[in-house]
Amino acid sequence: MKVGIGLSVSPRNWVEFAQAAENAGYDSFWLPEHLILPVKMSGKPGTPNEGTPPISSDTPAFDPFVVMAYLAGQTRTIRMGTNVYNIGLRHPFITARALTTLDMASGGRVDFGIGSSWLGEEWEAMQLPFEHRGRRVDESIRIIQRLFTEDVVEHSGEYFQFQPVKFQPKPTQSPWPPFLIGGDAPVSIRRAALLGDGWIPMAQTAESLAANIRKIGEMRAEAGRTGPFEVIMNFGRRYAPDDLKRFRDAGLDKAVVIPWTSAKDGIDSLNRFAEEMMPQLA
Repeated sequence: MKVGIGLSVSPRNWVEFAQAAENAGYDSFWLPEHLILPVKMSGKPGTPNEGTPPISSDTPAFDPFVVMAYLAGQTRTIRMGTNVYNIGLRHPFITARALTTLDMASGGRVDFGIGSSWLGEEWEAMQLPFEHRGRRVDESIRIIQRLFTEDVVEHSGEYFQFQPVKFQPKPTQSPWPPFLIGGDAPVSIRRAALLGDGWIPMAQTAESLAANIRKIGEMRAEAGRTGPFEVIMNFGRRYAPDDLKRFRDAGLDKAVVIPWTSAKDGIDSLNRFAEEMMPQLA
């Protein structure tokens, strides 16, 4: 099992932590994403409009493509990903252009984690119907994948319509940077199986993860889908060595952790985790 880090540090520490993770042998670093945070929010991941939000409107938010493009020039081998990007809030042209630019700038080191969103008020602020988010996400994914693989693309769908267009250049990774679908709901699991190149679950036990991986495999086989498929899960600071091993044995390909409690001791903690734990998880 590979291990990545959640890059949950301030901008002044981005380069230091990304470079330290690369030098220590971590597979990747990951960034969250929100476009706007309304003052009044409800819901939480997995349960839209229910429960207490896990973040406040004062939470700092950055454009992950800009951050990763900056860090691509400061690193050489470590991969970088979004966990997760609210693809439905943008026009597919905008997302496709940013993603292919980053993929080329990084030398093909991008993983594109996608979410259908849990924050209804964010969609409301963008004047988009939250209840349509799933269909809008599916249509956006299909359009971007066509832009990355076809010479001329014309589209007439439920949310987007456009005349024949061309999109150049294509991404470095072929056919595209891995599309990793976030979410635990049945519709998210189905989206991962039929449209994605991987799955980012958010609330699973080792037992439910194994069962859902089998389910995804069956759906992919029925659809005739082949090729690599990666399962990635974000543990943040909430992990134990034995838990990580159980998830590895259940089929998890990559664990994303934050093995520090403060930036002050972060590099030492990051290196210690790499030395002590990563050999046990390989």
